[in-house]
Amino acid sequence: MTTERIVSLGAGAAGLTSTGAGTGTPASGPGGPLSYERGGGAELATQDMVLNIGPQHPATHGVLRLRLTLDGERIVTCEPIIGYMHRGAEKLFEVRDYRQIIMLANRHDWLSAFANELGVVLAVERMLGMEVPVRAVWARMLLAELNRILNHLMFLGSYPLEIGAITPIFYAFRERETLQQVMEEISGGRMHYMFNRVGGLKEDLPAGWLDRVTAAVTAVRRRLPELTNLIFGNEIFAARTRGVGVLSPALVHAYGVSGPIARASGVDFDLRRDEPYLAYTELFGPGGPGRVVTRSEGDCFARFSLLREQVQVSLDLAEACVDRLRSLPPGPVNVRLPKILKAPEGHTYAWTESPLGLNGYFLVSRGEKTPWRLKLRSASFNNIAVLPELLPGCVIADLVAILGSMFFVVGDIDK
Repeated sequence: MTTERIVSLGAGAAGLTSTGAGTGTPASGPGGPLSYERGGGAELATQDMVLNIGPQHPATHGVLRLRLTLDGERIVTCEPIIGYMHRGAEKLFEVRDYRQIIMLANRHDWLSAFANELGVVLAVERMLGMEVPVRAVWARMLLAELNRILNHLMFLGSYPLEIGAITPIFYAFRERETLQQVMEEISGGRMHYMFNRVGGLKEDLPAGWLDRVTAAVTAVRRRLPELTNLIFGNEIFAARTRGVGVLSPALVHAYGVSGPIARASGVDFDLRRDEPYLAYTELFGPGGPGRVVTRSEGDCFARFSLLREQVQVSLDLAEACVDRLRSLPPGPVNVRLPKILKAPEGHTYAWTESPLGLNGYFLVSRGEKTPWRLKLRSASFNNIAVLPELLPGCVIADLVAILGSMFFVVGDIDK
């Protein structure tokens, strides 16, 4: 007798079991993956095992530690243990003035530095009642959308790598480098741009820069199908991700999950449309190129495919911003500030739709040049908090697929 093994498309690693020497009988639930039940013989006595994934592990996006209790290869409980990268950014905010905290703010999510800067300056500008020049508003949106594409391209390349596909990351980095060139030209930085300022931007756009942005966006749009076809045409990738790590809308709301992960579970919420800042009202209004991408399945495949479509939307938004900047007359891109900048006494909360989800800053001022309190609400912290609900019942191999699909940055968890 031969041993038979069946892999059903979308079953994930949990859907693959092998029989004994011809003694297995097929069993499958309604709509579920095929598996085989072991027939005959006494069951082996097993004992739960505690396994630490991390804090130094290639599958955890950094120094995150997951403490797992296992029954065989199946996860019984999961406890995320964080803090290995904790730098006390919120307390450091309190001993730096409003110009200096921008440097700290763009580092907690190093893939979304411009978006992190944006939340801080919006909070301070709101406290000051400051109106930013229109050229700076549209330039900020352009840079924010380019930063969003860079973030998503990183995960579009790295996630397949985590489940065994090495080629996509080379395609993803080719597109990233194309956009990084224009981001580096305008800001001088590749990761920490430091281009936002309270009242606008550091300086005006270089001559001819909008033409180079248009060329970069066009090139990325033309070549992007090479990356996506490589992944979405792969049946192994589909088998490892379809029906795996399904996150319900109820859990999304209970844990404050946001961003692409929430929208992949059918939660139709995007601050750019629902509570717009800058000039997103025009982009997401009637006739604008903006749209909110959602999925209903809530599995790893849905989260990944949503990122792909969001890149297309951000390319459209970037092109719209370029067109608007071309039509604007020359003018300032920042507001002249006093030598010592003090925010009036009071408090405010500014949140933005960062690439990973909701990024919020609660600013409390006592009229001094430093904030009395600046609380950071990072997207990754809430998105990872749902893992203890999501992982029990899964096998270890599916853990890696689920963890990678949560699209987090460990610095954004630990702050």
